[in-house]
Amino acid sequence: MQKFGDNKLHPKLTLQLFTDDKCFGPGVAVLLEKIIEHNSLRQAASDINMSYSKAWTIIRRAEKELGFALLVSKTGGADGGGATLTDEAMRLLRSFRECEQELNAYCCTKYTEYFSWISDISNKEK
Repeated sequence: MQKFGDNKLHPKLTLQLFTDDKCFGPGVAVLLEKIIEHNSLRQAASDINMSYSKAWTIIRRAEKELGFALLVSKTGGADGGGATLTDEAMRLLRSFRECEQELNAYCCTKYTEYFSWISDISNKEK
């Protein structure tokens, strides 16, 4: 796969899932990955500089649009609280990341096919 950097022209593809409204995209995926890492919505939100209430709003909106729960929450107590992903959320996240990876690989191939002439011009001018 082609590597990009050094301020060179490159494609950037963003996968987002919609019903009538956007319900799942890279931001929700990162939030879910942070929940896996910390077993906590509060800590996940903090890690990405998001308020806890905003994180809950994002999760609830996604759950409503998707039609299934993303989190299993446990309230605090002697063992503390926490949050884990449902099986459906794990499957969604895995599918999203795999699809995103395949689409980006295809995008890079198509980018090279359609836009390699730009780097050819740039190289001639140097």
